[in-house]
Amino acid sequence: MHNFGNNSTDSLKECTLCPRKCKVNRIAGEKGVCRASASVKVSLASLHKWEEPCISGDNGSGAVFFTGCNLKCVFCQNSEISQKDYGKEVSIEHLAKIFLNLQEQGANNINLVSPTHFVPQIREALLEAKSSNLNIPVVYNTNGYETIETLCSLEGLVDVYLPDLKYYNDKYGIKYSGVPHYFEYASKAVLEMYRQVDSPEFNDNGIIKKGLIIRHLILPGLFNDSKNILKWINENLPRSVYVSLMSQYTPMYKANDFKELNHRISESQYEAYIDFFFDIGLENGYMQEISSANDIYTPIFDLKGI
Repeated sequence: MHNFGNNSTDSLKECTLCPRKCKVNRIAGEKGVCRASASVKVSLASLHKWEEPCISGDNGSGAVFFTGCNLKCVFCQNSEISQKDYGKEVSIEHLAKIFLNLQEQGANNINLVSPTHFVPQIREALLEAKSSNLNIPVVYNTNGYETIETLCSLEGLVDVYLPDLKYYNDKYGIKYSGVPHYFEYASKAVLEMYRQVDSPEFNDNGIIKKGLIIRHLILPGLFNDSKNILKWINENLPRSVYVSLMSQYTPMYKANDFKELNHRISESQYEAYIDFFFDIGLENGYMQEISSANDIYTPIFDLKGI
């Protein structure tokens, strides 16, 4: 297992945790694109009912929402925490207790939401929690903009990888998320995730125990780009991998500054995408009701559970 060093702070002195490779000294208070310091910052820890059925189930997923993000998505539904830095700093020891408290509440899993910029600290907290009998699956819920080295440091600690594959064409990543070479890094990251956890396995209640589920949020006007994402998955991964086809796009944050993004996708567009999914030979995945394109499913970030 890869180790970042003797403690979680070593890799933060010249931060290269994500492909941005800002190389800032977070220990000294310098901040890169994600704006994270050396301290973990969390905005919410609660039982979340709105993930994929195999993740939420009846009990809910133990979602821990981390503050900050290495992307700048203009349509972000969680902009209050991803871009505006709302949250509370917690110690590694307290983070471990948060994980254990969610398990005590009956969570199906620990769901690490936007964790990339805090991986060294999360890794230590998971090790501490597991030594205190944390035994439910750990879900790594990410935008996909990851480095292989950071992912390798989590091998054996993460059971389920839940990455986005947002864009195929680099121009969209630059325009809508302010990030270069998104697919180059995200596609390699997905392959590394698959190497670690393989295809999904479920318990008798249909809750995922381990494996890879790839999410793709369909954006208005990017239908061909979305098709290219599915083609890549079909050509590079086995059909036993699951794909979550998300119709929930709702114009939020700065989306109204982009005319082409300032509306939801239609039901006919979504159905055409589902047809394409099956036409190219993909088999396993999740679909959403078109009514899921609604901001009522956006969490209320109120520091609950922290």
